[in-house]
This record gives sequence, structure tokens and C-alpha cells, in this order.
Amino acid sequence: MNSEILWEEQLHGSSTWSHVLKRGTALRITATKDNANVGALFLNADNPAERLNLPDTLKAQHVARLTTGSVLFSDMARILCSITDDTVGWHDPLGGCSDARMVEARYGSLAYQQGRNDWHQNALDGFLIELAKYGLDRRDLMMNVNFFSKVEVQPDGRMQFVRGHAKAGTAVELRAEMDTLLILNTCQHPMDPNPEYQSIPVTLTLKRAGAVGADDVCRSFCAENARGFVLTERYFL
Repeated sequence: MNSEILWEEQLHGSSTWSHVLKRGTALRITATKDNANVGALFLNADNPAERLNLPDTLKAQHVARLTTGSVLFSDMARILCSITDDTVGWHDPLGGCSDARMVEARYGSLAYQQGRNDWHQNALDGFLIELAKYGLDRRDLMMNVNFFSKVEVQPDGRMQFVRGHAKAGTAVELRAEMDTLLILNTCQHPMDPNPEYQSIPVTLTLKRAGAVGADDVCRSFCAENARGFVLTERYFL
């Protein structure tokens, strides 16, 4: 893969960010401190009615976690982004995102007027505000991925958040297989039992990505992924 860096910035903790990740580019997200969490939404930038379908993503790949080789399927069975590199090993597709009521109940209310840049924010409102910038609203929401977080499903069906999972310096790289509207939020994971409100930043690095070959780690991950790449390539004919 061509690793030419096009641009880099730091995304502050408890912040929301968006970018149309162009086909042929990749975004590397790097944790700057331990216990980072990055919630993510994925939509086809040219047709936002096509967006991430997490149930199909997990079912097609027979997984309950995301890591190197995993792809993010749309509800049209095409691939929005692929995970081409991952030093974390497990990213959560199950836990959802925080909302205002949850944050207030756990951490207390702290408005901007009192806390300034340290005010208590939640991921749901952040996602909705960012979606509105593209003429989208609540009906365009979908289940989000939580990068850098780990949630295990126990034999009895309980979901358990694993503390201390992601360390500073770990990273995940997303390659765009179509022009993808990517929305990120760095609020804490909704299942994080930490009683303290934390804002943990990450570094975003945009790079060029090479063509997807027949032996690509994501394409060859499973037969369903190979079919998804064919459908996606046909989309651009």
C-alpha cells in the first residue's frame, strides 16, 4: 500500500468530526492515550440512503468483533470501508453510543457555560449535529462501530465491557472502497464503567491507498467479502 501521507490532525476528546473519505485513500486513527474510544458512522457520500449495516457486516463475516481483514458492508451489500491494519485486535460493533440522559446520570450535568471546553457531551447529539451538516437527520442514524473498545458476549448472553483494552499508540487503518461519509465521535463508550468523565484525543492521518489485489487481506478474508468487492467494483463501472 502506498503510505504517502496527505494530511494529519488531532481530534480532541469528546468531539465529533466528519470527512468524505475518497475511494483510493485510507484513514489511520491512532490512540494518543490509554482507553480511547472512537464511535463511527459510515454512509455512501454520493447516496446517503446507502449506509453501514452492522448486522449484515457481522453475519456475513461470522464475527462479533472487527479487526484486520474485516470490511464494513452497506445495506446494498457493497463495501464502504475495509480494515487493512489494526494493532488493537478487537473493535466493538455492539455497544452503541451514549446519550444525554446516560451522561448526566453517570457523570453529572456540566453545561458549556460552566465547563467551557470541558463540558459534558454525548455521542448521540454529536452524531446528529454532524449529520445535519450534510442535510441528514435522526432517521439517517445507524448502529455505530466503537473503535478501540472491546465488548465480550458471555455464554449467558450478557455483554461485558473490557477495561484497559486499548493502549496509547495503538492504531486502526480504514481504507475507503467507495467515497464514504465518515463521522467520528470521541466520547466515552456507553458501557465504560469509569465513574469519571474523560476526554481522550486521537490522531487522524489521511493517506493514499493502493489498488485492491486478488490477495488483499480484506478481499480474501472470506467468500462474502470477495463478493462484496465485486459488487462494489461493479458500482464504479
